Amino acid sequence: MVYVLKFGASWILPPGIFILLLIALCVKLFRIDRKLTAAVAVFTIIFYLLCTSLVAERMMGWLEELHTPPAQIETSGADIIVLLGGGAISQVPDVDGVGALCASPANRLLTAVRLQKILNVPILISGGQVYSDSGAEAEISARVLKSLGVPENKIITETKSINTTQNARYCAKILRDNGYEKPVLVTSAFHMNRAMLNFNLCRYRPIAYPTDFTVAHKPTFHYTKLRPQAEALLLNVTVMQELLRTCVTEVFGI
Repeated sequence: MVYVLKFGASWILPPGIFILLLIALCVKLFRIDRKLTAAVAVFTIIFYLLCTSLVAERMMGWLEELHTPPAQIETSGADIIVLLGGGAISQVPDVDGVGALCASPANRLLTAVRLQKILNVPILISGGQVYSDSGAEAEISARVLKSLGVPENKIITETKSINTTQNARYCAKILRDNGYEKPVLVTSAFHMNRAMLNFNLCRYRPIAYPTDFTVAHKPTFHYTKLRPQAEALLLNVTVMQELLRTCVTEVFGI
């Protein structure tokens, strides 16, 4: 009964209600313009599929599986961990200060801390203040790392970058200036492929350590995955954004 209620409720809330309105529009247009009806119907089907977890899980799962962490990170010879920022919120209360990380970078940071305790190497945090009302990512991350027990002399901050291209460019300079040759790159699994491409363009081939996974790698079918959901649409949009940005990086190097 719970699943039936969830399935039904999804059709009276966005984006489900919009799909029903599009279907109603198709019915209205059918006697007026068959070609226009067909165009709206195709759009409706595509939009509906993009709003389902059935499609989102497979799209995001494919992207997240492009890189996998090494089985034995302790024997990799890594000499530094590079942690990429992913968003922060300024002027909000936190346990030991003001300003907090968003969910994805918080997951990335947790993985970086666990790796640091295994490898006992420094963490290079990359991320500046993207907008005037967003948090200074590297500074907030450094404060959280210290509160989690990472020694201050094991924390390096890069505070100027506002996108992945700059993350790689500014980090590469810091790595070269300090003689680091084998970094472990920590970022969200959906972001790893583009991040690796940017570091490769800066003549670095880091060890990929994806984290912050969003979907199961072997999803099972359930009829509720056919209901329209804003969360599923967001996952599909994220995949399309990553593919578009990757293409732009490959073509223009930015």
